[in-house]
Amino acid sequence: MKTIPAIDWKRTDALIALALEEDLGEAGDVTTNSVIPENLVTDAVFLAKEDLVCAGLPVAERLFRTLDPAIRWEALVKEGDCCPKGTLMAKVHGPARVLLTGERTALNFLQRLCGVATASKKYQDAAGSSCRILDTRKTTPGWRNLEKYAVAVGGAFNHRIGLYDRVMIKDNHRELAGLEGAGGITRSVERARKMYPGLEIEVEVDSLTELAEAVETGAEYILLDNMSDEMMAEAVRFVHGRSKLEASGGITLARIPSAAKTGVDFISSGALTHSVKSSDISMDIQLPGGKK
Repeated sequence: MKTIPAIDWKRTDALIALALEEDLGEAGDVTTNSVIPENLVTDAVFLAKEDLVCAGLPVAERLFRTLDPAIRWEALVKEGDCCPKGTLMAKVHGPARVLLTGERTALNFLQRLCGVATASKKYQDAAGSSCRILDTRKTTPGWRNLEKYAVAVGGAFNHRIGLYDRVMIKDNHRELAGLEGAGGITRSVERARKMYPGLEIEVEVDSLTELAEAVETGAEYILLDNMSDEMMAEAVRFVHGRSKLEASGGITLARIPSAAKTGVDFISSGALTHSVKSSDISMDIQLPGGKK
């Protein structure tokens, strides 16, 4: 069963508070407060203006409830649903001032998370069912939980969350360990096993020679860094299931099908979070009589 990380509401509430403070400053929404009557109540809908995968509606709802706990919110689609252009995603009812004040900040959260989910689906669909697409730690500072949530909602998978939940011996670790002499990978894995016996270990390699040393350590995962498809296929044959293999570096959406065919277990891509395009979504006020 696929695991989707729960939204960390403590962190998300802090982000919402910071985003609202950034937008409102000390004076508040001066345009809305001066133009819109205080007692005016209205409806608004969130409209997908392009094909997308839904992610982040609970965050948008939370933002409006931060401004006014009494607002009424109705999600019209589910998280992870594919929403063709023109889909009504949610409806919100409440004071017009609240809706207008929260509009842009709510959209900033929703558009970003839908963008991540949409990209994640494209990448996982390109890889097929035999290879999992993984995210990375290349996330927006403070947004990691939300962005990894959106990756999973979109159909791809989460790599380690931070520096604390998996030992990952990367190139700089490897180079520094090599200053002590030959066998740096072996020595690094042995030290990590001794200090953190309950954690899985991943070793990054960029040559078949390093791969051979990493396999002998019994590392659960080996990351094949910037290898050609031909090298990765050779690595798969050599490892023969002794470790799980992850392809990373130089991976584009167009290359994913051929990389997946090499037989690697995972393909990781920072592009799911660091280069994603926010989805095009609007919040439209609904006037009496169905007018917008």
